[in-house]
Amino acid sequence: MTDQIFKPNLVEVSLVPASCMGMHVRRASRIVTQIYDAALRPVGLVVNQFTILAAIHLLESTPITRLAQELFTDQTTLTRNLKLLEKRGLVAIEPGEDRRVKLVSLTSEGQAVLDRSLPLWKQAQSDMMQQFGEQNWQALLLLLSDLKRIG
Repeated sequence: MTDQIFKPNLVEVSLVPASCMGMHVRRASRIVTQIYDAALRPVGLVVNQFTILAAIHLLESTPITRLAQELFTDQTTLTRNLKLLEKRGLVAIEPGEDRRVKLVSLTSEGQAVLDRSLPLWKQAQSDMMQQFGEQNWQALLLLLSDLKRIG
C-alpha cells in the first residue's frame, strides 16, 4: 500500500504538459518576451525595463512601493531592476519627504530612451496583433486581464 502513495498514475502524469496552465503561460511569456526584447534591442532595453520606464512616465515621480503595486511585482525585484536603470542614468531614486519612502522618476536620458523605444514597441505590438488577428488579440488581452482577479 505504501508503494501506491509514491507511484504516480502514469496516465495523469502524461496529461500534465497538455493541461498545465503554468507551463503554457510561462512558455507563452518567454516567446512574447523574446519578441519584444528583440524589437527593443536597438535602444538597449528589454521589455521589463521598457515596462518599468513607461510606468514611471505615467505615474511621474512615484514611491517604489506604488510602482511595485502597479506592475504586480515584489518590491525587492523591482528595486534590483531600478538599480540597473539608475546605473545607466535612466531613472533617479531619491528620498521622499518621509525619508523611509524612496521616489523614482525618469531622468531626461530615461525619457529620451523611452521616446526612442516607443515606435519599436508599437511595431512589435502591431506585428503581434497581426499574427493573432484582432479578435483573438482582444480575447487574449481580456483573459489575461482576468488573471489579475486571481492574484
